Amino acid sequence: MFQRLRSLEQSLGSPPIVQLDARHLNLFAKLEGQNLVGSVKDRAAYWMLRAAILRGDVTEGSTIVESSSGNFALALAYFCKQLGLRFIPVIDPNVSRLYETRLRGSCATVVKVTERDDTGGFLKTRLEKVAELCREIPGAFWPNQYENLDIADAHYRCTAKEIVGSFQQLDYAFIGVGTGGTIAGVSRALKERFRGITIVAVDAEGSVIFGGAPRKRHIPGLGSSIVPGLLRHAHIDEVMTVSEVETVRGCRELVSRHGLFLGGSSGTVFAAVSRYFAGEGATRRGARPNVLFLCPDGGKAYQSTIYNDDWARWLAANHGERPCGLPAAQARRTFQPALAA
Repeated sequence: MFQRLRSLEQSLGSPPIVQLDARHLNLFAKLEGQNLVGSVKDRAAYWMLRAAILRGDVTEGSTIVESSSGNFALALAYFCKQLGLRFIPVIDPNVSRLYETRLRGSCATVVKVTERDDTGGFLKTRLEKVAELCREIPGAFWPNQYENLDIADAHYRCTAKEIVGSFQQLDYAFIGVGTGGTIAGVSRALKERFRGITIVAVDAEGSVIFGGAPRKRHIPGLGSSIVPGLLRHAHIDEVMTVSEVETVRGCRELVSRHGLFLGGSSGTVFAAVSRYFAGEGATRRGARPNVLFLCPDGGKAYQSTIYNDDWARWLAANHGERPCGLPAAQARRTFQPALAA
């Protein structure tokens, strides 16, 4: 496995950072969907497995068991296959059909929970199933992507390194929050490198991460039914909460205006950027600040939902809002000084 690890490390790419046309700011998108398996979770999955193998927590007889809404499971499935490890993903009905098909094609066992938890979501149910499987399976290993510091370390050493090497100065970074691993690692490195940078955490409406009321969510990726432990290690200055209808608008604007076919988390973060710098926000920090937002994955898995007109109209009606082609209400912004490290 050590030889395979060295070989796999060479496959970890450096997703591009592209500049978008924006009136009042220098806006940059980091396209993590161009990683090998297809998302920001690639480096996290590899680095976590690498650290666990080097410590001896994972051996050739181990079975990896993890809860995931999609991207982390796909990345783990790929790297476990290359390392000769058995992997059991625990998913739920919100996973895209494309992702579920890929997981069932590469994993001998896929466990899908269908019972909602007390928040209206599936995360707690998935975690209960993971705990049950770990008790039953000899040699089971749970990465625990919500608490595992190796994942934050992956983004500190890899994702953030690519950002730091691309800018002389960065004024704002907008980062979506789900498990907390990306923002924990990236925010730490950016605070070390760029004096005065503002880190804006972006959450989904219906998530409880920053104290919001739980609500049934239909777009996987950002948000969570629990407060992830990794969030304690993040350096956050401000928080924005974005509705799912705004997420759809953000995704569609990225395609129509910038030609970028991206996933739901990317649309959520882009919507937050747009609202933050709207109106009086356009004059923040003086002349044309440098602003970066992370795009976790591509849009292929969202063709039947976000990019499907009928589904988008259903979502808007479900939320009691106008159809997704009409102006949206502003995303809610809150300030969380207790989270700033």
